[in-house]
Amino acid sequence: MAGGDHPDYHCLIVGAGFSGIGAAIKLDHEGFSDYLIVEAGSEVGGTWYWNTYPGIAVDIPSASYQFSFEQRPDWSRTYARGGELKAYAEHCTDKYGIRPKIRFNTKVLAAEFDDERSLWRVQLDPGGEVTARFVFNGSGVLTVPKPPDIDGVDSFGGVTVHTARWDHTLDLAGKRVAVIGTGASAVQLVPQIAPIVNELTVFQRTPIWCFPKFDVPLPRPAHWALRLPGAKTLQRLITQTYVEVTFPLPAQYFTVYPLARWMESLGRAYLRLKVRDPVVRQQLTPSYAIGCKRPGFHNSYLSTYNRDNVRLVTQPIDKITPSSVATTDGTNHEIDVLVLATGFHVFDPDTTPTFAVTGSGGRSLTRFWEENRAQAYEGTAIPGFPNFFSTMGPYGYVGSSYFALIEAQTHHMVRCMKRAEQRGATRIEISEEANARYFAEQLSRRHRQVFWQDSCQGANSYYFDKNGDVALRPANTFEVYWRSRRFNLDDYQFTG
Repeated sequence: MAGGDHPDYHCLIVGAGFSGIGAAIKLDHEGFSDYLIVEAGSEVGGTWYWNTYPGIAVDIPSASYQFSFEQRPDWSRTYARGGELKAYAEHCTDKYGIRPKIRFNTKVLAAEFDDERSLWRVQLDPGGEVTARFVFNGSGVLTVPKPPDIDGVDSFGGVTVHTARWDHTLDLAGKRVAVIGTGASAVQLVPQIAPIVNELTVFQRTPIWCFPKFDVPLPRPAHWALRLPGAKTLQRLITQTYVEVTFPLPAQYFTVYPLARWMESLGRAYLRLKVRDPVVRQQLTPSYAIGCKRPGFHNSYLSTYNRDNVRLVTQPIDKITPSSVATTDGTNHEIDVLVLATGFHVFDPDTTPTFAVTGSGGRSLTRFWEENRAQAYEGTAIPGFPNFFSTMGPYGYVGSSYFALIEAQTHHMVRCMKRAEQRGATRIEISEEANARYFAEQLSRRHRQVFWQDSCQGANSYYFDKNGDVALRPANTFEVYWRSRRFNLDDYQFTG
C-alpha cells in the first residue's frame, strides 16, 4: 500500500463491463492512466459475460449499441447476439490496452472514504485493502439476479436456473419446463426452448408490450458499404434516431408526444396478427400504457403461444412444491425444470451499487438514499461522497443506448478530475445546493413521463423503487450529452 497521502491508484474502476471499459479508455485518453479495474467475473463483458441464456441479444440496433469512437463495420446482424457483444468487449479491451490493468475474479466488498487523506479505502476479496483517490462505479444495475418472492422457491426438487446465471450443461430436451416471468429475458428465451421441450408453461404476472424487430443478417456488401467515409456515422445517426423515437421520447414526453398512443395501436395489431387464440391474445395484452415497462422486441415470442406444447398461465402462483408450481386456483403444474426469468435488483439501495459505500463522516450511501430518496447530481455524483462517480446513478439514464450514458458520464467525471488537477485539489464533492437543485428539476419535469399516468399503476414495473419514484431522467439523449459538457463545474467544491 502506498504511504502518506499518496493512494495506491489514482482511480479505481468497479466492473469490467462496458461502463468500466469506457471509463478506462477515457481516462487513458485524457492522461489519467494510473487506474485499476476490479471485476468479479473471470472475463470482461459485464452483462454480456454473466447473461448467456439461449436467445440472448441486444434490443437496440447494433450500430447504436457501441462506442461512438469504436464503431464496427461488420456486425453480423442488425441486432447483435450476446456472444458477439461479448466479443466486442474483448476487442475494445485489447485494442485500447486496458487488460493488464484489470484484476479478475475479485469482488469489491466495501468502499470507505478517508476524510483525513481524501481517498477511498476499498476492501477487495481476495486482495484486502487498496486505496484510490477516485472511485468510478461501473457495476451497473443488471447485475444482481432477483429471485421471485414465492413461498417454497428453494424447495423445488428438480433443476432450478436463473436466466442471469444460465447453466449450459442443462439439457431441456423432452423436459417439462416452467418459466416464471415474461420480461425481456423471457421474451428472448421462450421461443428458443419451446421447440425442444416436451411441455413449456409460462407463468405471467403482467404482460409485456411486444413489437416486431427488424432483425436481419448483414451481408458482406453491407460491411463494405459501411467502410465508406461517413457511412458508419450516418448509420449510427439513423439507428439512434430510431431508438430515441421508440422509447425515450414516448416514455419521457408521454403527455406531449403522441407516438406512444400510435404505438399502442401497433402493438394490438401485432398481437392480432401473431396470436390465434382470442383468450390467450387477451391474456397477452397489457392494460398499461407503452413505456410503463420497457417493451419487448421479438419476431416469434407471441407466436410461440400458438404451439400445442406451450401454455400461458396467468393465475397467481401460490407456492412452489418439490415437484410443481401451484397456482391459487388449486392447480399443481408438474415440472422437471424451473427457470426464473425474474430479472435483477434494479434501483435497489441494497444492491446499487453492489458493495457498501461509506462516504465523508461515516455517511452510508444506502441510508442516505433511504432517508432522502434516490438522487444524484446529473445522475453521477452524490453530496457527502467525494471523489465518487457512477454510470447508472439515479436520474442519469433516459432509456436509450447505454453507450450514450457511458460516454456522457465518463466525460462528466473527467471534466471534474481535470479541474481538480488544475487547482491541485485532492477532493471533489458536489455541493448539497447543486444536488438539491438538480433533484428538484427532475421532479418538476416528471409529470410529463408515462410513469405518472394512471394506467401505469398496474404495470408492476421495476422502474418504481420502494419510495414510489422512477429514477429515470426525464430528458432526451441529446440533452444528456450537452449537459455532460456544459454543467457548471462550480457546482462542485474542489478542496484538499
